[in-house]
Amino acid sequence: MRLVFMGTPDIAATCLEALLKSKHEIVGVYTKPDTPQNRGMKLTQSPVKQVAVAAGIPVYQPLNFRAEETVEELRKLKPDAVAVVAYGRILPKSVLDIPAKGCVNIHASVLPDLRGSAPVQWSILRGFPETGVTAQYMAQGIDTGDMIEIRKTPIDPEENAQSLLNRLAVIGAQLLVDTMDHLEAGEVVATAQDHEKATFAPMLSKEMCPIDWTRSAQEIKNHVRGLDPWPVATMTLEGKRFRVYTVALTDKTTDKEPGTPLEVTKKGLLMACGKGEVVEIRTLQADGGKRMAAPDYFRGHPLKG
Repeated sequence: MRLVFMGTPDIAATCLEALLKSKHEIVGVYTKPDTPQNRGMKLTQSPVKQVAVAAGIPVYQPLNFRAEETVEELRKLKPDAVAVVAYGRILPKSVLDIPAKGCVNIHASVLPDLRGSAPVQWSILRGFPETGVTAQYMAQGIDTGDMIEIRKTPIDPEENAQSLLNRLAVIGAQLLVDTMDHLEAGEVVATAQDHEKATFAPMLSKEMCPIDWTRSAQEIKNHVRGLDPWPVATMTLEGKRFRVYTVALTDKTTDKEPGTPLEVTKKGLLMACGKGEVVEIRTLQADGGKRMAAPDYFRGHPLKG
């Protein structure tokens, strides 16, 4: 089939790479405009654009599809289907109606759970034991289209959002290729979502970073894992802010107030949290410093208490 691919981040780039190895023809790639990054504010290409450029595929980077000429540009590519993975743009009906075989989205959750922009992170933040990837036809609502196939995977209790995203990218890439094969063969059977069971995964923000020590040890661990690599959980200790990257559960208990530092062990910093439980901070980074093991940091910066 003639395919147009739309996507932006790493998970989308992984899916595009898989499509490039398939029997289908990629006639165009859509991705977000280049963005200025770092101190030099140098324009940076998205991971998807980098893959497309390396493969010699035409790249299109419209701000949106409100202009008729932008829609017409896509129409001229004459795609049989459009594959979408984390594009970050709303597709209007005028775009959804272009491909004869429809627009197919790969979404990193088990729909209708976790519709929205950050399903991988929220699956960890909410303590889900498993998640997955859903292939679905696109509709005008956000992640509301009929489902084609779901592939599930357990969430390892130690993996963070980045490692889970990396695994889901591989699962999603194979699912996308298989879905396009089935679509071409006319073998797709879609199922409507139960919209009453929908949950949502809104965008992450830096306001979410501070750890709430009144929560349980497991909830704090989920918070740290779910916000790694961005925006990263934080805590303030003796007036200094730290980014927290890894924590471990313990079988210890305490009557100290949540948020009280208890002891620096050979493995980390013990902190009081909700329900009288104790977590052990293993890896952290002080503002202006390097990411390091907690015992190493506190060996050079002993707690005053």
